[in-house]
Amino acid sequence: MAFDAQSLIDFVMQPWLGKPLWMWLSFTGLVLFLLALDLGVLNRKNRVISVRHSLILSVFYISLGLLYGAGIWFTLGAESGMNYLTGFAVEKALAIDNIFVIAMIFSFFAVPDKYQHRVLFWGILGVIILRAIMIALGAAVISRCDFRIRLGALCLRGVLDRNRHQNVVRGR
Repeated sequence: MAFDAQSLIDFVMQPWLGKPLWMWLSFTGLVLFLLALDLGVLNRKNRVISVRHSLILSVFYISLGLLYGAGIWFTLGAESGMNYLTGFAVEKALAIDNIFVIAMIFSFFAVPDKYQHRVLFWGILGVIILRAIMIALGAAVISRCDFRIRLGALCLRGVLDRNRHQNVVRGR
């Protein structure tokens, strides 16, 4: 079965989740490349990472994320760019609490400093994979079980209405 160049171009231009397939493939390739770069090249050896090295890597990755956001802005328009940057800012803000949780876990399990980066890397990679699986499963359930979503929404609305009524009765 032979493919010609036009068939390949047509295939990668097909929409998938609202965007051309080439965008998803390039994003996934970039993420995999950066993960391999981080663990396979920059931090191949188990060692204690200095604050200076950590800050340099943080500035690099944040700059790369913002540069990617600029690419989205100019490729897909201001609305998509703003959506990306909003998600980026929210994820950065939510990541702060993870620092404290990770510090407590490392402390509890007495993870030696020189292994912390590797443990953190594989933990984050595992979370990314599990999150992708849960999103895919959730999307599949929603697409196949429309009536259950409506039933759940009705139940939730009933709970909210009951709580609103109780708060009015109590004078809140």
